[in-house]
Amino acid sequence: MIKNKTLKGVVLVALGASSYGMLATFVKIAYQQGYTTAEVSGSQFSLGLLGVFFLTLLRKIKKDTNEIKISRKQISQLILAGTSMGFTSVFYYLSVRYVPVSIGIVLLMQTVWMGVLTEMLLDRKKPSLQKIISVVITLIGTVLATNLLSSKLTLDWRGFFWGILAAAAFTTTMFSANRIATEISSLKRSLFMLIGGTVIVVIFALITQNTPFNFSIFAKWGIILALFGTIIPPLLLTSGFPLTGIGLGSIVSALELPVSVAMAYFLLSEKVNALQWFGIFLIIMAIVLMNIRLKKSQ
Repeated sequence: MIKNKTLKGVVLVALGASSYGMLATFVKIAYQQGYTTAEVSGSQFSLGLLGVFFLTLLRKIKKDTNEIKISRKQISQLILAGTSMGFTSVFYYLSVRYVPVSIGIVLLMQTVWMGVLTEMLLDRKKPSLQKIISVVITLIGTVLATNLLSSKLTLDWRGFFWGILAAAAFTTTMFSANRIATEISSLKRSLFMLIGGTVIVVIFALITQNTPFNFSIFAKWGIILALFGTIIPPLLLTSGFPLTGIGLGSIVSALELPVSVAMAYFLLSEKVNALQWFGIFLIIMAIVLMNIRLKKSQ
């Protein structure tokens, strides 16, 4: 029975991570069709917010037991924390405008060492040797996966800059999601965090959109981006993690990296050489190494 639950959790987390992995390729195709970052992120968050709001209402109608009431303070904290979700999407989508998806996702995966650094600063806890080794492996993997050693590489600094900022914002999102109002249902927490994210995306659109907003993005890509980036992954991941545990769940969620690169390879015809694949493998191994001891202790 336990094994069946764990397997179910692994499948849910794998599907959730894979959904996230598809996003950047869809965004890149939308760019090729003339849509802007503001239009892409705006359609994703607005439709995603509507979808999660509808699911929250549906759950409230169907559920008989009383949920824990959320306070105004918790609502404010979740909305503020959710702004990092908006920053993550905006920065990540800006990054893949200037660099290949296969490099953009590697830059986003710098959350591995950023998470260790954040944990050290916030908890004032010295990282273990295991985590230090994982960080070193991640950095080596990043150098290989981004093909930095190639003399022919012309990496746009703007893509690198936005990619690192996206990783920093994503690290903030992960820590916020695991520390603020954790006793509240994941669906309700997602709703308020999405409100914060949507505010950032709307502000970004108002500042950067210097042409009439192309509302066709909502029907063409908005629904897909909202489903695969805002609605489905959080539901799958929050359902799967309690079954797998944090350690195993974190390992399985690393599937986002190869899925994203594979999507870019097949749909966008991005070139990924053997050395880059080895770098991606090293990053995945670093994530496994960082979490495997936690899994054993559980």
